[in-house]
Amino acid sequence: MCRWLAYAGPPVYLDTLILKPQQSLITQSRDANKGVSTLNADGFGVGWYGDKPEPGVYRDILPAWNDANLKSLAEHVKAPLFFGHVRASTGTSVSKVNCHPFSHGKWLFMHNGVIGGFEKIRRALTLAIAPDLFPNLQGATDSEVLFYLLLSHGLERDPSGAFARTIGLVLDEMEAAGIDAHMAVTAAATDGRAIYAIRFSNDDRPASLFYALGARPLTAAGIPATEAETGCLIVSEPLDDVRGVWQRVPPGHMLIAADGGIGEFAFEPARAN
Repeated sequence: MCRWLAYAGPPVYLDTLILKPQQSLITQSRDANKGVSTLNADGFGVGWYGDKPEPGVYRDILPAWNDANLKSLAEHVKAPLFFGHVRASTGTSVSKVNCHPFSHGKWLFMHNGVIGGFEKIRRALTLAIAPDLFPNLQGATDSEVLFYLLLSHGLERDPSGAFARTIGLVLDEMEAAGIDAHMAVTAAATDGRAIYAIRFSNDDRPASLFYALGARPLTAAGIPATEAETGCLIVSEPLDDVRGVWQRVPPGHMLIAADGGIGEFAFEPARAN
């Protein structure tokens, strides 16, 4: 399993949230509080939006706490929307192509979770990717397959519907293959304007997800309160232990963060049967 962070709001340096908070993403990479594994050392990645519609992405296989380039980049890159992810592999190799966030055109995607029995339905899911997108698939993770399924199912025009159709397809394929295993998807996608995040599982063990609006980590890092109040944070686990700041996302819900606000909506997969 993994830990991740998504931010939208006034432009801030990446280190404001990735490095500086009490329980920063870097701290979570070696000592997570709410994940299956406390150690998330199988690579990392950051993706951010600047003056161009396509995001910048930096990924590597080093543990996040041990990469001087990440520290330097985070201290000098300022962005109004960015993703950060630290990886704990669920079985696939430690390689750059398997590190998050994944990107395609203007979209970024990252995931914390697992598709139980993925090896049995990998072929079926991969073949469900649109032919024009299939050549872009590079790695071996269920996460990257999910991303290209989302794109195939209309992420560009209907993000919430694309999530519903994609999760529904995975559940249908698991059922057809006789797989009775844990499936959890706690993921986020963005086009640089809005963030779409989901917390879902097929049992009572969904991966953790929290959000904060006008979050204290921004003011603690010196961002004026008048600006910080429009900052939206969606995280695998809180960045500090200040009570009342972090809201737990209920299982089976989607978040949409845009224009200085966060909406919370019930989520239901679109099943074929």
